[in-house]
Amino acid sequence: MSDYIEIKLIVPSQKADEVSDTLSALGAMAVTYQDAKDSPILEPLPGEVRLWPQTVVTGLFDNNVDITSIKDALIALVGDNTPISDSSLEDKDWIRAWMDQFKPMNFGKRLCICPSTYTIEDKSKAVVMLDPGLAFGTGTHPTTALCLEFLDSLDLKDKEVVDYGCGSGILGIAALILGAKQVYAIDIDDQALSASLDNAKRNGVDTKLFLTKNSADLKACPVLVANILAGPLCELENVIASKVVSGGKLALSGLIEEQRDEIIQAYSKDFDIYDTKVQDGWLLVCGIKK
Repeated sequence: MSDYIEIKLIVPSQKADEVSDTLSALGAMAVTYQDAKDSPILEPLPGEVRLWPQTVVTGLFDNNVDITSIKDALIALVGDNTPISDSSLEDKDWIRAWMDQFKPMNFGKRLCICPSTYTIEDKSKAVVMLDPGLAFGTGTHPTTALCLEFLDSLDLKDKEVVDYGCGSGILGIAALILGAKQVYAIDIDDQALSASLDNAKRNGVDTKLFLTKNSADLKACPVLVANILAGPLCELENVIASKVVSGGKLALSGLIEEQRDEIIQAYSKDFDIYDTKVQDGWLLVCGIKK
């Protein structure tokens, strides 16, 4: 006999939360969302949740539930034209199975992002221990990868770095592992700041990571990296420029390739743009403070 029952249906995004609440009220132990049609979604703003146009909502139930009554309740909510499927699921260590999907990733010549389920024996590597979590940034997204490669390319020994929009803290922690003496990290999302602190503690660099929600708390540093979105980057140009010393280096990401001219125009008044890189349609812009 199976241990669990999965009940799954595809609904428009605006209906997903209502379906999720209904599944929970009917006794679901967990509810998950998945993309139904491989629709791309750009990185959400901190604290923002975006759903796909068509979203698969799955409820996980104990095997002794009354499937018929659950389906009847869902039909009453979404109508009888929405297919609702159920399937048996064997018990297993789901957290371990999920974590096993994530492998160590190398960026540049030195940097390695490694989940806690692995051990890196190569002592020449600068290893950041990081498990995927709620805050954005585990290295798997091209915008994060581009920023990590930028940091790996620099000599950060004893330098101070600003991580603007820190998310999981991956960029600031990577900078510290690569030799930076201090990182000033900012995010408007409490969840991101909490995740950054937890990840910094896991890597033994929390005493060198200063976290804040207020840009006034940041000092001007020789390196600044910002992996957010084009709109906020353009709006924050004056603030971001003020946090980079003359001759300091800047890396901007969270951008798509088509936003290259917009970003360069916004930042050229304070920076000499010396490089751009593209990965899978995502853009990194690098500059030097005038």
